[in-house]
Amino acid sequence: MIRVTDHIALDESELVESFIRSAGPGGQNVNKLATAVQLRFDVRHSPSLTDEVRARLERLAGRRLTRDGVLVITAQSHRTQERNRADALDRLIELIRAAAVRPVPRRPTKPTKASRRRRLESKKRRGGIKALRGARSISD
Repeated sequence: MIRVTDHIALDESELVESFIRSAGPGGQNVNKLATAVQLRFDVRHSPSLTDEVRARLERLAGRRLTRDGVLVITAQSHRTQERNRADALDRLIELIRAAAVRPVPRRPTKPTKASRRRRLESKKRRGGIKALRGARSISD
C-alpha cells in the first residue's frame, strides 16, 4: 500500500509501469536502455478514491488523462530507471494530494464606497485629459 494522505492509500496493483526510451541526449546508453518510465493509474475505476477526489483529480490531470480515464505520467528527467520510477510516483502522489484538498469557496465581496469614488474620479480625470486632445482648433 502506498500512503497518499491519512484517508487515501493506493494499492500497488492499481499502478502499471512501463519503460520506454528517453528522448534527448544521453550518449551511448540512449539507444540501448529504456530508462524513462510511463506510470498509468486508472482514475475512474480506482476503489481508493472517493467520487469528489476522483472528479477533482480528473480536472487537475488535464491532458495527462486519456479518454478512458487513465492518468499517464511520464518521467524521463533522470538517467536511471529507479530515479525515474520514484519521480513518477512522487508526481502521482502530489497530484492526488492536491485533488484531496477541498477548495475553499469564494466569498463574494463588494468594493468599498471610497474605492468606487476613487475609480470614478480617476475615470473623469482621464476623460478630461482625452477631451482636451480633441479640443484643438483647425487653424493650428
